[in-house]
Amino acid sequence: MSLASIGVPGLIIILVIVLILFGPRKLPEVGSAVGKTLAEFKKSARDILDEDEVKKELPNKTDPS
Repeated sequence: MSLASIGVPGLIIILVIVLILFGPRKLPEVGSAVGKTLAEFKKSARDILDEDEVKKELPNKTDPS
């Protein structure tokens, strides 16, 4: 089961549960924290992938010739 198969009714149920758990006053704070966390994760993943690409492009320094 993938995340894409949740559908609109499933998303509505999830949003209602989150609203009940955190309340309307905390919801913007929770959303902001989730957004910042995802942005940081994407940045870290991009940095790791860029670092791997640079390592592949550099010649092997262990070759004595």
